[in-house]
Amino acid sequence: MKEIYLDNSATTKVLEEVARAVFDTMTLHFGNPSSLHRKGIEAEKIMQEARENIAKALGASPKEIYFTSGGTESNNWAVKGAAYARRRKGNHLITTAIEHPSVLETFAALEREGFSVTYLQVDREGFIDLNQLKEALTPETILVSIMYVNNEVGTIEPIQGAAQIIKASSNALFHVDAVQAFAKIPLVSKLEGIDLLSLSGHKIYGPKGIGALFVRDKVSIAPLLHGGGQETGQRSGTENLPGIAGFGKAAKICIDNLEKWHSQMVQLKERLMKGILDNIPDTVLNGPVSGAPHILNISFLGTRGEILLHALESKNIYVSTGSACSSHKSGNSHVLKAMGKSEEEQDGAIRFSLSPFLSMEDIDYTIEVLADEVREIRKLMRR
Repeated sequence: MKEIYLDNSATTKVLEEVARAVFDTMTLHFGNPSSLHRKGIEAEKIMQEARENIAKALGASPKEIYFTSGGTESNNWAVKGAAYARRRKGNHLITTAIEHPSVLETFAALEREGFSVTYLQVDREGFIDLNQLKEALTPETILVSIMYVNNEVGTIEPIQGAAQIIKASSNALFHVDAVQAFAKIPLVSKLEGIDLLSLSGHKIYGPKGIGALFVRDKVSIAPLLHGGGQETGQRSGTENLPGIAGFGKAAKICIDNLEKWHSQMVQLKERLMKGILDNIPDTVLNGPVSGAPHILNISFLGTRGEILLHALESKNIYVSTGSACSSHKSGNSHVLKAMGKSEEEQDGAIRFSLSPFLSMEDIDYTIEVLADEVREIRKLMRR
């Protein structure tokens, strides 16, 4: 039976060209980029090419790209690094109530260290209020962190408007978690107004365990890792060259295909959304209709998301109930709760996350199976 993978926001399948780049780097070009001999220089060249690919995709300079172990490290480094470096200028930080756990938990840790944090609330579709952001800024504000695309419901936040307000009204740095946005949607041109931006390789058909942080030139943040002085002294530790090579290759492929793949995913999402809402009663869309093209979150009232997830899994259809990084924690989605969703809506929520490698037949089959499984689960839960 064919597998239909609809959990691409949790992770993606590595592209064959990317896997080849990783394999070649592990077996042929395996030198340490810090070594001065030919093998080291060869490795350094591969790393530089990957850095250039990612920088080009962002409209940034290669010297503004720092490699990390993934989105979680990038978010931790951006938030803590900015807070520690600017502590003498103030201790007020701003973020939103719907951030990824790697951001929210980092802010919670900083609160325990004495920083003051304002959590911006969101509306029923997951959007922040730019007026609330403007009102929250004070002379003590040193950092604002807002995600580009919400990983659970696909809301695309008004990043450009937020950047304009932050730069016009404060001296705060602006960090953006772009893990679910990079190479999926067009970003703000040249990242205007953004000082720090987090990326992850395995969300764009690259390997796990590799990410990057954009740090705008002249912006200073404190390093979290100390040692051999790699990444111009900002992030010590021997670089994950296979991961870096794979990330750079994946970024180039995704950016080269951005327009085509974006269009394909829009069509897939529209078909899936319409098919579910039109054919399965008592369903509720979570997030805006015009959200990110690869994320669709729907509540199936009268069901439990986890039960439905496993029912679909038995038919080789793979979905999730929310963020993969918080799926082992008890309780419902903090994102849906912040959006004002009822407990029943939270309980029955399923996230479908798409890729351009799905077909319309895959979507139609998913809708057909969903209708059957939701009907059966509702019967059981009424007993």
